[in-house]
Amino acid sequence: MATGRRRVLARIGWTIATVLILILAFGAYVNRQQISDRITAAGFDAPPAITALADRLNLTDAGSIVFFATQPTLESSQHFNDQCSRVDHVDGGHVLGCFSDGNIHLFEVTDERLDGIVEVTAAHELLHAVHARMGESERQEFDRRLEREYEVLAQNDPALEARMQVYEGLSRSGFANELHSVLGTEVAELPDWLEEHYARWFEDRSQIVGLFNDYHGLFVALQQEADALTAELEAIRADVEQRNAAYSAAVDAFNADAREFKRRNENFEFSSNVDEFNRIMNDLEQRRVALDAELAAIQAEVAKFDEKRARLEEIGQTSADLDQQIDSGLAPPGDRAEE
Repeated sequence: MATGRRRVLARIGWTIATVLILILAFGAYVNRQQISDRITAAGFDAPPAITALADRLNLTDAGSIVFFATQPTLESSQHFNDQCSRVDHVDGGHVLGCFSDGNIHLFEVTDERLDGIVEVTAAHELLHAVHARMGESERQEFDRRLEREYEVLAQNDPALEARMQVYEGLSRSGFANELHSVLGTEVAELPDWLEEHYARWFEDRSQIVGLFNDYHGLFVALQQEADALTAELEAIRADVEQRNAAYSAAVDAFNADAREFKRRNENFEFSSNVDEFNRIMNDLEQRRVALDAELAAIQAEVAKFDEKRARLEEIGQTSADLDQQIDSGLAPPGDRAEE
């Protein structure tokens, strides 16, 4: 009897152990990505520049694990372009980062005027890594919900709609993937469910959006000033051309009247009419003074035009310089940047 009881207990114990093993195995399978990320992140010897970048992103523990699991690189040479060569850059703009083959690659921008651009790019690429780690069914449901939210947001935010137009050539899933990264790094006010989602990865998402607004605002301000100056220059040009034409006609008329007055005076036509002589003389003098004043005013407008044109050229040079700073295609050949 005791032996049979022991056999039953043994079978129960083996059954329980087997169930526990299966549960643990299932849990390991379900969480295999998280386990892999933890192992990869723990084994990644992050360079100081990458560690400083992660610190400034103010990531949560989960965000840090995913970020370091992608083994991010920071490049300042053509090596960056080699790393991102297989990525489809549909926006036709400069490439500052990519998430390729499970790794994040970032282009190093050191210009202080563009402070924050590397961090925002890193956050953008991190969210691509997060999106890639979703299960298929989870990602499909998330993307559908994200697309519905975008339709609402775009109605009240033309700038967001214009921003996303560069991704219209992507597949539906590709568009949702980019939307996920753009909303998380560039849009300040989002619905609670999205804020909760991003809060899993960032301690303070508003800090990242603030960095984006700072450097993006520089480009916007330059463009707005350039547009305003262009409009002013066109207005000044049209005004000066019109006034020049009127001034030339007035000068021709004045010279003709002055010659006629001189001829009449030389013919002694005013010898018996001094008042008429004085009247014409005064009229010509007033017209001369008015013409001199108009010429000075036109010259002042021309000077203003030249000043504004110089400022527009300065803005153009600044824009070109900033554009060059973020053009990875201009990076020199060589190995990775010093880390």
